[in-house]
Amino acid sequence: DFCEATKIILESKSYEVSIAYDGIEGWEKVKAERPDLIVLDVMMPKKDGYAMCKELKADQKYAEIPVVLLTAVAENVPTTRYTTLMGMETEADDYIDKPVEPSELVKRIEALLSK
Repeated sequence: DFCEATKIILESKSYEVSIAYDGIEGWEKVKAERPDLIVLDVMMPKKDGYAMCKELKADQKYAEIPVVLLTAVAENVPTTRYTTLMGMETEADDYIDKPVEPSELVKRIEALLSK
């Protein structure tokens, strides 16, 4: 699946990766592991990526963690309840459309982590 493929790509670049399959599980992992960066898919069950990103950015304990929204929403806006504007309102540090080339994803993550 996409999560596993992304994990393999990032681990090949020596990143430690933890996966959550929904927003609730994601929050638990953030609290337990305090990651250096978070990649969220917009269309997650239980709590979508937009909601999770907004909550992260509103919480002083986690607001400084860079968040990347990675999604196919941009190409599917007419068929989903999500909009590009919703993505901008989350204060995500980057917004990447799927499909994304692995090299582009790695470069954008490296750029955020070097700030």
